[in-house]
Amino acid sequence: MSDAIVSPTTLPPATPPVVTARMRETAEQFEASFLSQMLKPMFEGLSTEAPFGGGEAEGTWRGFLVDAMAKQAVRGGGIGLADQVVAQMLKMQEQGQ
Repeated sequence: MSDAIVSPTTLPPATPPVVTARMRETAEQFEASFLSQMLKPMFEGLSTEAPFGGGEAEGTWRGFLVDAMAKQAVRGGGIGLADQVVAQMLKMQEQGQ
């Protein structure tokens, strides 16, 4: 798929930059949410008991940690899901015109 990676240079000229930036932001939020859901099972079985666990506080805040790790993964390039979502959004927008 040649249109799998969408960068500002490969966008159609009729797409306003503000709309494209909002699409990208939405796609990255979706990818972060997806990654967070995929990471959560990895941490469910971890013990929060002493001597190295954080106790109840660790269990309470673990979801926030997983979400932060997912967002950081997306900032670091992610898994390419956001690129696919943006490409599909652009196709849908072109069909609507």
